[in-house]
Amino acid sequence: MKKYSLLLFAFLLSAGMMAQDRGSVILNAYGSYVFSDKVDFDYGHIKVGDGFMYGAGFEFFPQKSSSIELKYLRFDTSMEANVFQYNSNKRVDGNGAFNFILIGGNHYFDTGNNAVPYLGGGLGMAITEGPNGGSDTNFAWELKGGVKIKTHSKVTVSLQASVISTWAAAGTDTYWGYYGPIAVQDYAVSYQFGLGTIIGFDLK
Repeated sequence: MKKYSLLLFAFLLSAGMMAQDRGSVILNAYGSYVFSDKVDFDYGHIKVGDGFMYGAGFEFFPQKSSSIELKYLRFDTSMEANVFQYNSNKRVDGNGAFNFILIGGNHYFDTGNNAVPYLGGGLGMAITEGPNGGSDTNFAWELKGGVKIKTHSKVTVSLQASVISTWAAAGTDTYWGYYGPIAVQDYAVSYQFGLGTIIGFDLK
């Protein structure tokens, strides 16, 4: 099986490159492994487990080397919340999920090879499902980079590293200014670091 995988990889690298044309629309299927994270806030913390993130989206090329991307990603994971209040520690364990809706884009550094590096990012929202039910919608952003492998077919394979960050309001911090106390919004920030693969299908 290992020999067949090496042969397939060698074929993808040796195949002639099919350039992404202006006006192309790509249907992308996403899959990645996401590492665990610990989110701290004023009165406790939440441990977010590792897991598998998956989703789908569309990528439109207004120019040959730049794209606009709209996608949906879902990350099912375990959550452990520890909240400190009134000299006690309240702990809640269970399963939750992050649902990301992001719009952004990529820039491809096409040098004539069939392995094309790229960088990209996006902005959007994260709908977080907690262990006890209910959901909360917050701001999210993404940074990513990788390599897209192109072939003569309409199918492409991308290897990508990414980070998606969610910002949730978590109380206020008080600072003393010239005119007295000033309340400033505090945020709990999570970071989902992922390594994965994208399978693209050219719809043009």
